[in-house]
Amino acid sequence: MMRMTVLASGSKGNSTVISSSRTRVLVDAGLSCRELLKRMALAGEDPAQLDAILITHEHQDHIAGLAVLARRLQIPVFFTEPTHRAWVRMLTPRTTMTYAKWLEQVQREKEGRAAAIAAQASSDEPGAELASIGVASIEAETASTQPESAVEESCEQDTEQQADLPQRSDPAELPAVEYFHAGKNFCIGDIDITPFTIPHDAADPCGFVFEAEGIRMALATDLGYMPPNVKAALKRIDVLLLESNHDLEMLRDGPYPWSVKQRVLSRVGHLSNDATAEFLQNEYDGRAVWIILGHLSESNNAPELARLSAEQALSGHPTLLGNRILLAGQASPMEPICL
Repeated sequence: MMRMTVLASGSKGNSTVISSSRTRVLVDAGLSCRELLKRMALAGEDPAQLDAILITHEHQDHIAGLAVLARRLQIPVFFTEPTHRAWVRMLTPRTTMTYAKWLEQVQREKEGRAAAIAAQASSDEPGAELASIGVASIEAETASTQPESAVEESCEQDTEQQADLPQRSDPAELPAVEYFHAGKNFCIGDIDITPFTIPHDAADPCGFVFEAEGIRMALATDLGYMPPNVKAALKRIDVLLLESNHDLEMLRDGPYPWSVKQRVLSRVGHLSNDATAEFLQNEYDGRAVWIILGHLSESNNAPELARLSAEQALSGHPTLLGNRILLAGQASPMEPICL
């Protein structure tokens, strides 16, 4: 048996549990650790039974609770290497400098160089060298008469002071990190996983096909269009979680700034209802028992519009009428789908 449990899907957080009879994998952790544990309990998923966390890409709605959850459960996290590096950079504190502070720093450097030049000039005067030698000899004599216990005491004080300093925790610390590569199969337990590249504005975003015991499940969200490799990956799928992010008219007339609208509409943005319907009508092979429409925008889409668009796309194919369409939401987990 395989099971897919969508805990959340949308711009405020994404997370899905994929299970076989022996293995459980959490795909993305886009909610807080507390919320993820709450939703798993509501859906009947035991967090203690998770074997790993698998990350599609580094955007906040997919990794918000990742570090805390992984450390709490002490389970490995699977990334592509570019995604892991991008995530670490996001969590690494950045130091910035204003123009005024930069001018102050330049001025201090100039004053330091001027002082060094002045000191060098004074040391070149007659008698300066003898005076410096005399000072050095006095300092050497003082050091030789200083008891060793005083030196040791000073070192001990420095060590104690360093020990008293608060230790900075690494926000990107994880129990274990495993890398995978798009296009290359790998396994977690008895689940065979095929990651495929998706067109999105992230470092190395991926969708996934999961297979165990003859059942195939796929997850393909956060993609600006359907390239040939994605269409090929979504063949012979029994349960398909597919993005249907926005209605084109609602997005164009909606509250987003124009720059954000352009990003969503771009080839590295998100699939519209129309783009999803076009795939279902022209490229989809009709094998899935369930199609789950996910990552619906709360501002630029309506569940009824997404469902209607998908149903109309399938209505022209009598052989596809057995497909059942579900909607994944943001506010609560879905009932698990078991095959």
